[in-house]
Parts: sequence; C-alpha cells; structure tokens
Amino acid sequence: MKTTPILIASLLLSSFPGISNTPPNPRPVPEFASAGFFNTQGSPRQAHDFNVGWRFVKGDPKGAQEISFDDSAWEIVNTPHGLELVPEEASGCSNYQGPAWYRKHFTAPESLRGKKVTLYFEALMGKADIYVNGRKIQTHLGGYLPAIVDVTDILIPGQENIVAVRVDNKNDPSYPPGKPQETLDFVYFGGIYRDVYLIDTDPVHITDANVAGQEAGGGIFFRTLSATDDQARVGAKVHVANESNRERSLFVETVLTDLRGNKKGGYKSPLKLKPGASAHVDGEWDIKSPDLWSPDFPRLSRLTVNVIENGKVLDSQTIKVGIRHFVMNDQGFILNGKPFPGKLIGGNRHQDFAYLGNALPNIGQWRDAKKLRDAGLRVVRSAHYPQDPAFMDAADELGLFVIVATPGWQFWNKNPQFGELVYDNIRQMIRRDRNHPSVWVWEPILNETPYPGEFAQKAYETTHKEYPYPSCYAGCDDREAGANKYDLIYSHPATVTENTVSAAGPLNDSRRFKGKAYFTREWGDNVDDWGSHNSSSRVAREWGEIPMLIQANHYTNPNYNYTCWETLSQAPAYHIGGALWHPFDHQRGYHPDPFYGGIMDTFRQPKTSWYAFQAQRPADTSASSMASGPVVHIANDMDPFSPQDVTVFTNCDEVRLTAFEREPVTLKVRKEGQMRPGSTVLFPKAFDFMTLKSLTREGKGQQCYMLAEGLIDGKVVASHRVAPARRPSLITLTPDNEGIPLRANGTDMMVVIASITDKDGNVKRLNNEMIEFSIEGEGTIVGDASIGANPRAVQWGTAPVIIRSTTKSGKIKLMAKVLHPGAQKPASAVLELETLPPQESLIYKEVPGHKESGNSVHNLEQEKQLKEAALKKIDEVKKQQSASE
Repeated sequence: MKTTPILIASLLLSSFPGISNTPPNPRPVPEFASAGFFNTQGSPRQAHDFNVGWRFVKGDPKGAQEISFDDSAWEIVNTPHGLELVPEEASGCSNYQGPAWYRKHFTAPESLRGKKVTLYFEALMGKADIYVNGRKIQTHLGGYLPAIVDVTDILIPGQENIVAVRVDNKNDPSYPPGKPQETLDFVYFGGIYRDVYLIDTDPVHITDANVAGQEAGGGIFFRTLSATDDQARVGAKVHVANESNRERSLFVETVLTDLRGNKKGGYKSPLKLKPGASAHVDGEWDIKSPDLWSPDFPRLSRLTVNVIENGKVLDSQTIKVGIRHFVMNDQGFILNGKPFPGKLIGGNRHQDFAYLGNALPNIGQWRDAKKLRDAGLRVVRSAHYPQDPAFMDAADELGLFVIVATPGWQFWNKNPQFGELVYDNIRQMIRRDRNHPSVWVWEPILNETPYPGEFAQKAYETTHKEYPYPSCYAGCDDREAGANKYDLIYSHPATVTENTVSAAGPLNDSRRFKGKAYFTREWGDNVDDWGSHNSSSRVAREWGEIPMLIQANHYTNPNYNYTCWETLSQAPAYHIGGALWHPFDHQRGYHPDPFYGGIMDTFRQPKTSWYAFQAQRPADTSASSMASGPVVHIANDMDPFSPQDVTVFTNCDEVRLTAFEREPVTLKVRKEGQMRPGSTVLFPKAFDFMTLKSLTREGKGQQCYMLAEGLIDGKVVASHRVAPARRPSLITLTPDNEGIPLRANGTDMMVVIASITDKDGNVKRLNNEMIEFSIEGEGTIVGDASIGANPRAVQWGTAPVIIRSTTKSGKIKLMAKVLHPGAQKPASAVLELETLPPQESLIYKEVPGHKESGNSVHNLEQEKQLKEAALKKIDEVKKQQSASE
C-alpha cells in the first residue's frame, strides 16, 4: 500500500481517531471457512466461490425459473447482495420489501463429473425458492441459516447450467422471526446476502451436519470434555455417508494439530458402509500441556478428518477448533479451571452496515470483530439471529465469546408449525456453530417474546440434546416462562436500584434462582419512552463533542444509578457480566431514526465512547495485543465549543496533563470504591479558547496543545496529544482496513476515510465540505449521489467512502477532492492500494460492469501550482485583518 503525494496531502494515519502514528505490524490475512471447512491444497473436497455473476431484478417476472427465460436486461451483481444499496440512514421501512429474482449462468467444470456436488447458500433472506436447470429443488424458510441443495444429478459438467432463485423478504408470520417490519427494531434487508459456494467431493464423504439431520451428530462434532493448563480431554465424532453403488471398507482418521503443526492426538477407526448407508465413528483422547483457548489467548488448533480406502483419501475436511472448558454458576465463571478475571463485558450485534444493508462480506465481518475486541469487549450476543459464519471464524481467532441466538423478536405465532420451525432453527444453529470455541451460550428462546412455558421447556431440551457435552449453557430472561430451567439467567444486576432500568426492579434474593449464573443481555440504552426514543445514550457521531461525551459518561458511570460499566463491575460474583445495546449504530424498521447508541457509527467510525470502552481493557500487555495495554485518551478537540473541563479516559494509575505548556497537573485516577477497570479523569478548566486565541495572536501557536501521559508505577506507558485544527488545507485518505488488503473476489470491501485536516494533519471537525470520490484500476466505489454516497458530505471532519474489489487482482487508485474546488480550498488526495488474489477458485460466466473513473486526476499538478500561489497571499490577508481590528 502506498500513497501519492499531492502538496502535503499524503496519508496521515494520525488523522483518523483510533489509529496511532505508527502503522500496526502486518498481520496474516484472515482465513475463512467455506461452508464450514477450510480449503486445503490437494484435498479431494473443494469449495468454489459461487458469488460472482448473478443476474438480478426486483419484482416477480413470470417464468423466471425456466431455462429459456430471457434475463439479458437484468442487472449483473455479485453476492453477498442486499437487493439495493441504501442511504446511511435507512430506517423506518424505507427499504424494498417483496419478491426479487437471481439467475446465474455458468459452465460446470468437467472435474465435477462423478463427484457429489452441493450448492451451499449461507443465507437468503425470507422465503426462497431454488431452481437448477429449470427444476425446483427446495423452498427455504428463514433468513439466517444455510440452504443446502444437492445438485449432483441435475448439474451437467462441461455445459452451461442455470441456477435461479426467487427470494421474498416481505412480512410473513408463518416462519421466524415472523415480526412485521413496521413493528421491528431491525431490518430484513433481503437478497442472497451471504456467500454462496459450490462444493464437490467424493460420493463417499463426510456429511454436512444440517443435511444429515442426526441429533448430536452428522458432519464433524469436536468437543472439549475437560481442560486445565496441565491436561485436557477432547473428542471428535464423525459421520460418513456412502452414496456410491457398492460397499466400501474405510478408515476414518482424525488428526489434531496446533497451529505450529505439532500433532496433538487423534484416532483411526475402521468403518464398513453398504451402498446408501451412513454411520458415525467416535473417539476421545488426552492432551498434556494443551494450548487452551480463551478471550485473552485465543489459541486455535486444526482438526483434519480423512476418509481413506486402500490408502487413498476419498474425502478430507479441516476445521479450526479451540480447546476450552468452562463452568458458570452462583460462584461465577470458571474458564479452563480458573476463575475468570473481572466481569465478562461485551455488546450485542446486528449485522447491517452503511449502504450495504446486511450484505457485508467476510472481511467486513472480521473487521467488526476486530474493532469490538480492540474496544476491550470479550463477548458478543448475536442479536437476534445467528451471525455470518465469517464473524464466528473471526470471534474464534480474535478472542470473542458469542451468545448464539435463534431468530426471534417479540413475536409468537400459535400455529404449531411456527414452533416446529423454531425448534428446527435451534438444531440448525447448533449444528452449524458447535465446533466454534467462541460459542459461550446458546439462546434458544425468542427475544422478549411471551411464548408458552412448554416451548421454553422443549427449546431447552432441544439445546442439550443437540449438545450433550460439558460447556453447554442455554440462556433465558429471568421473567419469561420456564426461566428456572435454564442455565444462564438474563437480568439487570442487583447493584442497580429499583425502576431505573426496568419495571421488574432490582435483582434481589426473592427473585433470584439459587445456584444459577446471571448476565445482563442488554444494558446501556436510556430512552424516555419506546415511541419517541429520545435518549442520552443515542448520539449520532456528527452531533459533536459534548453529546458524545454525555453518551460516554452514561455508559461508564453516570451520576444516576443505571446499568453501566461501574454497576456491572460491582455486581455479585454470580452476575458474570453484560452486553451493551449496541456497539454499532444500526437501522430499524419501526422508527424513522437509526439506533444511534453505538460506540461506533454505521461505517464503524469511533465515537468518544469507543475510547471510554478501550480504557476498560487490561493495562497488562501480557494478554493478546489487540485487546490489552495501557490507554490514555483526551476527549477534547480544542475547538471553539469544547468544554473547559477536560475529560481523559485511561486504564493507568495516574494521568499527567500538560496544557498550553503550563505546569503539568498529575491526578490519581481511581476513586474510592470504584470497581470498573478504567477511569474517567476530569481536569477542571484545563482548556480555554481565549487562551488559545491569545497565544495564537502572539505567534505562540506551537504552545496550543494538550498532552496526556498515562503513568503506571511512576513510569509513562501511554500518551495522547491533541492540538486545535487550524486552516482546512488538505484532504487525507486513511484506509480503515485493519492492515488487511482486499481480495480480488468481486465482493471484498473496505471503508476509506477522507478527513479534512490542517497542514499538520489535525482533523477540522467543524467543516461542511462535500467530497467527491473517483477511482481507477481494479476497484469500484459503492454507491452514488442517489444515496448520498458520492459526493459525500463531511460530518464531524470526515467523509467515508466504501470501495470494493473486482475479480482481477491489481492496483486501485482512489482520489478525493472537494465538490467545488478553488484556489483556497483543501487540496485533493490520492490513495493507491493493491489487491490480493481470491482465496477460492471462482466459478462465473459474466461480471458486473466495471467503470473506471479518474476525473481530474490529470489536473493534480496544476492544482498544486495554483494552491502554492494562493497560499503565498494568506500572510497579506492576515496582516490586513489584524490591522483593521
């Protein structure tokens, strides 16, 4: 990655809050499972990327499933695809609701001949009818779990084939979640919005757990039975099917290795299968000095399963697993034989993203997990449905526990079919996610729903039947039917006084289920009523410094009693943590406003609260580097409207603040009785705009800064410096990609932040420019003026843009300029990137149109000369203005 200099408009990492002046160390490019396994070189099983080159239309054209149907006028798109691009604020049921069609023409490779071939949709929103070569194969109900289609006998290798899919995201109470969108607190954006794969393997193969339909079986089922630093006991259950026409004498081999390649046990078991038969093999073994998985040390291992006949591997699957064992009860949370340090604090997560709706590709899922982990969060509740498989992979890698929830929100249909579909969703989500070490709790109930007691009982039983091993916990609200049967009880902590957060009041001994662990599933939201939604916690980033400070203080420790970092930290041992509602701003159906309560906005730009959360991380750097280490952050931009009292967030022992080169002031940070890990430190009257003005007029502008230094054991271990933004001079472009390049698979995306800065890189927060973006090379810009994407208004100093890769690896050149340029306007900027080849082989016939846009790039040198000439005249203006005062 490199940048092209224009005047001084080079890439300034310090211009984007949350990114340090020192570029982070390069990290390995994340690896994502394809349909539950990882492609390995030489394996007889392969997953092909099937995302590129779908023809798409909204509506319901008659005969669209037929081979002969003319779709030449349809738009060509790549999946994940969300029916439409939406504005940044797309709440209030403004999204398309109804039927739409996708059709894909492709030549099936000759290599598929004689193989078992499966079409795997990670998710399609709502009700979907799937056709292959004109034949209807499946109707799939529900938008959050896979649709898996056997196309072995339908696909024609070496010839053109057509897959046609009708999706429909309109209201339908017959399947979960079932809630009408105009009364829903999130959005069914629609489409084939997760990945699609074409998988080929031998007719003798390891099954898919959801296809096999075996209780606590099918596919590969890895479990940890016990785990301490000294020893662990693990096991693996494997289901193999013989779809060939003869009896087979096989061996099933399992091999567990750590990520350094060291073998950590396994077994080899004989298996004889008649034609059409299937069976399980199972085995357990001990591991000495195991690499254990935990949020702070997310050590992963690889489990490879081979199906062998006469020395030949017929099928092979590799999955990543983690060795971890936990217990939770009224004594607290015990992980790998040790009490968990502190409380388990995290957040809920909806899956939508600015412009894209729910169609966020794998790398976007990974970045979301990374940003949550960097903020110090250790658990995510998947509100209110199973998350993208790539998010689960990221949680495994980065150290996030996940509460996996069945699709549901404030809705129950008395028709027995609805309940049966919920039970099926419970089974499917467990079978899909059971091998992830990040899974902490299963939430089989329907969120905030008055379901009958018999449903709660059966949902609980279904969970434990599907996962009949240790570390299986099911969560439920304390006041819902059947809650006393559940393993983890949701409630606000006893440290919160009556009627401040819910009509239920505090959790006292008369309400508490003895022996149970408790957790707050949603905390932090603070509305006046559930129609108006005025709130001290819901703050759009562009509202500026003081509203964001109010939100941050509300989440950490407000001057009123409320569930927050402090009250959760003070909770009794049996109350093991809580999940914020909600770390990212997200769209809603029943309200015209998005949910603004995130610690980051819909583009994942941090608000002040993100830094307040980061200050709750362990200061000890012995934990994983992404989520620990000393933090100090000045929450003051030194603009004309900034507060005189300066707030600093830190996890250090002391903070030393130097303001305007005056004598430094050092304050101890922890107050008596404080339990939360981090602190909010207030320096009274440390900032004054009139002092800034006087120093500037005296030619002492270099003294106008504030420096906060965090001290531990008397030593400076962290620092943060802020200075006022002067004249808006530059656009700076910062790739918000966590150091991970784009892959040329036609779907990878990244946000690039265009900031208006002064010549020293300080972001000019108070600026109302419009930024116009253009692009050249192997990338496209997501969105245009119709959704406010390009040109884009500057808000609180920045204008984000989303760029997406093409199917060809190569260079991308992104340019940003002000919409109405002038000699005294901020200088344009260019960012150059390079994309990596795709992870899997791509199967497609056609690709979306790719327009190269490079308007005004050729005028950059001319722009530079004009601005240099204009800047020479600024001193004359300053002298004249001073003389006229």
